[in-house]
Formats: sequence, structure tokens, C-alpha cells
Amino acid sequence: MTLTVADAAGAQRRTLWVLSVGQILGGIAFGATVSLGAVLASEVAGSEAFAGLAAAAVTLGTALLAIPLAGVARRFGRRISLAGGMLIALVGVAFVVVAVSVASLPLLIVAFLLVGGGQAANLQSRFAAADLATDASRGRDLSIVVWATTIGAVLGPNLTGPGEALGALAGMPPLTGPYLFTIAGQVLGVLLYLLVLRPDPLLLAQRIVAERRSGAGTAPIAKPDRPVVARYAIGSVAAAHGVMVSVMAMTPVHLLHHGADLSIVGVTISLHIAGMFALSPVFGILSDRVGRVPTILLGQALLIAGLLTASFGQDSTTAVTLGLVLLGLGWSASTVAGSALLTEASAEDRRTRRQGLSDFTMSLVGAAGAAGAGLVLAWIGYGGLALLVMAAVVAVIVLSPFGRIPQRS
Repeated sequence: MTLTVADAAGAQRRTLWVLSVGQILGGIAFGATVSLGAVLASEVAGSEAFAGLAAAAVTLGTALLAIPLAGVARRFGRRISLAGGMLIALVGVAFVVVAVSVASLPLLIVAFLLVGGGQAANLQSRFAAADLATDASRGRDLSIVVWATTIGAVLGPNLTGPGEALGALAGMPPLTGPYLFTIAGQVLGVLLYLLVLRPDPLLLAQRIVAERRSGAGTAPIAKPDRPVVARYAIGSVAAAHGVMVSVMAMTPVHLLHHGADLSIVGVTISLHIAGMFALSPVFGILSDRVGRVPTILLGQALLIAGLLTASFGQDSTTAVTLGLVLLGLGWSASTVAGSALLTEASAEDRRTRRQGLSDFTMSLVGAAGAAGAGLVLAWIGYGGLALLVMAAVVAVIVLSPFGRIPQRS
């Protein structure tokens, strides 16, 4: 039976709400996990010098699993890939509890590497939202799923107290109780994707494209391949992520050294996260209406504004907070528009491979940026760090014509 535009649109509506619920569950699980990662690493290692290993391991795990999960999606569909990523993270969470029980730092690092599978699945969800989308709605649909992350990101860290109380009742090691919510979120997410994400959006998209090639289908989702545009899209997303992570990772250290207390640091990071996700639908709609590259360039403008504000206002907590919010907004505009551009610049047979490569590059650049930012902070300070990473923003602006040039492979 030949699929119509109405069939694809109906499947897309169902896909969006399933992915959004999955992002909320994944966000709760991930937020509850990473909020205690640094504390657990330092406790198990016996030194605060190892506190950053948890976040680094999760980010590296996300990068390493991005391409394999994209390959699974290509062959078996989004259902299996997304559920598989969450299952890997579930195993990782179990290893976290065991590692804390036996005080093993190597096992804890392996555990957090596996937890990165859940984050890789969360990242892949935005591309799943674009599988059945058309040019008129791709940015909006993708951004709706990104926005849903806000709910989980806010709820997850706030479940630490109740989770610790439940963990104590269950006889779990100290500080591991919140992982009960992680386990619940991951299990529900796996069941949601396996049982409810039907029809599978990627497999349906592949069928639609095959029908169009045979002259039978009518749904307008097949796209010509534009490899140069795709490379620009991958670069713009990775650059925005690297810039944001580099400065964000050093902000708590900078604020604490300048006399701010932990509550101020918490508010600053919370507002930054709100900037990353809360307005993503605005940027999605904007990218649909005015174009992907103009929205990417708007993101670069916001990144520059944030970097300059943080650099020249580095002695002011208010200025640093404003700078972080602007960085979050710039990241959001660049990521939403860049992801939409990558999807429509890739032919169906190359799309998932490039999406996996994009997530891999994005995560790897973020991990490198976070690792190198500490050295730069010690070398030229917080203001110097903000100005130095601006080079990546300038590169995205200079190379923007390549995002507009359609080239067939």
C-alpha cells in the first residue's frame, strides 16, 4: 500500500510525542546521574583531583557510542537504537552502584562510559524527530524534542534528596540512592521506545523514499545529497558545543575563586541550562521560516555576545551569568538549525551515518574543550579563555557560504 502525505504526517505527530516523553524520562535519568558523578568520583578516589573524571567519562562514552547507535538505527530502526542506548546506560548505572560499594575507581569510570549511552540516545532523538519531517517543519519538530529535555534536566538534579532517602531504606551505599530514579527512568524509556514508537520513523522514512524513487510515493522527504553543506552543518554544531562547554565548565571554578557561594553557582548554571533548551522551539520555527544558515549565524552572534560579556565582565557575577545565558541561547540556535541542515543536506542512504558522525564530533569536541579549558584558565584566565574560543565562532561565520551552496555527490 502506497503511503500518502497524510500517512506520513500522522506518523510524525505520534513520533513527536513519543520522543518528547522519552526525552523527559532520559533527562530525569541523566540529570540524576551526572549531578552526583563528580562527588562519587572524588569519594571513591579519595581526592577532589579526580572529580572531573565522571563528566569526562560520560562525554567520552557518548562520543564512542554515537556512531554504533546510528549504525543500529540504520539497520534496525530508531526503536532498537534508542532503546539500546538506554539499556547500555542502565547497565552503566548498575555498575556505578557496584563500583561505589567496592570503592573501585576504574570500574566507576567504565560505568560512566556506559552511562554515556543514554546521552547518545538522547542526542539521537532529535534526528529521529526529523526522519519524517518536511522542509516546512523540520526545525520546529526537531526543536520540540530538544525542548522536552528541559523538563528532565530540571527535575533530575532535584530528585537527589528524595532518592537518597529511598536509597537508605533500600540499603544502598551512600550517595547512590538517586540512581533509583535513574533506573526507573531508563526502564520506562526502554519500554516506551520498544512498545510505543510505532511505526518506526526511520524505517517508515526509508520506505517512503523507496516509493518515491519508484515513482509511486508522494511524501516530500527525499533529499538530494549535499556533502559540503553537511560538513558545514557538522562543523557548526561541534564548534558551538565546544565553545559552550569550554566556558561553562570553568564558570563554577571562576565564580568560586571570586567569592561566589555554591547557591550562586547553582543559579548561574540553571539559567544557562534554561538558555540551552527553553527557547529551542523559537529557533526551530525561525530556522524553518528564515533559513538554517541565517539561524546558525544568529547563534554565532549570541555566542559572541556571551563570550564578550563573560570576558569583559568577568569580575561581575551578574555579567558572567548573563554571558552564560547568552552562550546557552547561541548553542540552542546553532544546534537546532545545524541539525536540521545536516538532515536535509544528506541523502537518505547517508543520513544516519552522518548524524552519528555529528554526535561523535560534537561530544569529542566538547570533551576536549572541557579538558583543555582548565589549562587555558590557568594560563590566561577566564576572560582570556572566553576570547580564545571565539576563534571557533569566527570560523563558522567565515565558512557560512558553504552552508548555502547545494552540491551533489
